[in-house]
Amino acid sequence: MALLGDSFESVTHSFVVRIWLEEDGDRANWRGHITHVPGGERHYVKRLADIVDFIAPYVDGMKLVRTNRFRRWWSALKLKLRKDGGHDG
Repeated sequence: MALLGDSFESVTHSFVVRIWLEEDGDRANWRGHITHVPGGERHYVKRLADIVDFIAPYVDGMKLVRTNRFRRWWSALKLKLRKDGGHDG
């Protein structure tokens, strides 16, 4: 990927994702949290789609030239998780 003027570190984001399934009778639900490592922001998740929702502003704000392949993958991931309701992996 080509960078636009900034160093690699200024356009790099790291996240720690911790997820688990909580069972409630016959139903299991995703639970967990995601943390943006550089800033320390943490968001609790109830759906897998919440992970994409948390990461999206960081990815969309990156100052780099994204390939068409990345854009297709990112769009497909967001669409799939929203369509599935984020409940299934």
